[in-house]
Amino acid sequence: MVIGACEIGFWVFLAAGLATRYLLRWRTVSKVLLICVPLVDVVLLVVTVIDLGKGAEASFTHGLAAAYLGFSVAFGHSMMRWADQRFAHRFANGPAPWKPPKSGPERVRHEWREWGKCVLACGIACAVMAVLIFMVSTPQHTTALWQGMMPKLALITGIWLLWPLTTSRKPAA
Repeated sequence: MVIGACEIGFWVFLAAGLATRYLLRWRTVSKVLLICVPLVDVVLLVVTVIDLGKGAEASFTHGLAAAYLGFSVAFGHSMMRWADQRFAHRFANGPAPWKPPKSGPERVRHEWREWGKCVLACGIACAVMAVLIFMVSTPQHTTALWQGMMPKLALITGIWLLWPLTTSRKPAA
């Protein structure tokens, strides 16, 4: 439930920050709201640590919290930039949003960069889970993390690898 609330909080703070920036022109309020976006991750991490610290047995939900944190850190800035470009274009006569190239070497670089973010996200998530396993709880109470979630993240990374590999093999248009 906290993970869902944090996901909703991420988008609410982002939308509120952009709305106050472009619709109301309140720069200071906008900055405060946009600073709250990564604070949602801190809240999620603290709640997870408290729960496991109280002796709860780790579950898929705890692993999902770590994965959410990793993906938020790795992709958060680009997601905020993506939303900012679209909001500025729609409500403040900003330039058209950037779109990834459709083909060619630029597309290949883009796909490898995105896969690199996926590797970073999974690495952060696994590091968080390792800290949770060895500092907050015991390996016996955290089987769901190191036998359940970590292999799933490895699988996601492997599947995602297919996109840059496929893009790299296509002839330039």
